[in-house]
Amino acid sequence: MRHTPRYLMTDPDEVKRLIRGNPWATFVSPASGGLVASHYPVLLVEDADGIVIASHFGRPDERLHELGRHELLVIIQGPHDYVSPSLYAPGDLVPTWNHVTAHLYGTPEILSEEENYAMLTRLTDHFEDGREHGRHLSEDEPGTRRAAKGTVGLRLRVDRFDARAKLSQNKSAEVRENIITRFDDTNAALAQEMRRVAP
Repeated sequence: MRHTPRYLMTDPDEVKRLIRGNPWATFVSPASGGLVASHYPVLLVEDADGIVIASHFGRPDERLHELGRHELLVIIQGPHDYVSPSLYAPGDLVPTWNHVTAHLYGTPEILSEEENYAMLTRLTDHFEDGREHGRHLSEDEPGTRRAAKGTVGLRLRVDRFDARAKLSQNKSAEVRENIITRFDDTNAALAQEMRRVAP
């Protein structure tokens, strides 16, 4: 990402909050055959020191990524949207895109078969708990264990991150309020992010 200090997110707790709220991630690897990208859900490991995520790759993605042999880039994309200059003061004509984004870097640790199944169970429970008629892997452990063999689990301790909350901090309070009001109707999550960030 470009060096834009005004928009930097440096608080690891803010990055954790972004991961919790936006668990669909893009994984990018500089594999020997060239760049490879895949998309998988991530789960924040809440009891770990620092930022640690867990996920799984479907086979054969783990081979394409050469998983565990080098650093990965994991992209977490939060709320985002186009900002029209129609919301600005007269004469300000340059549109932009507001977004909250984190780039996470680290070398993944490959999980054992048992660790992978435990992680898949936690991941499924995370999304199924609180859902009416939620389902759980434990309902058919032999069958779900067989299915789990088609995946490779990973744990990634984030060595460094580059995160941005670009939310019209460079605009006047009046213009920011115009943008927030518009997003209240069209993109409530982004409006909420804008309210959280002081210019």
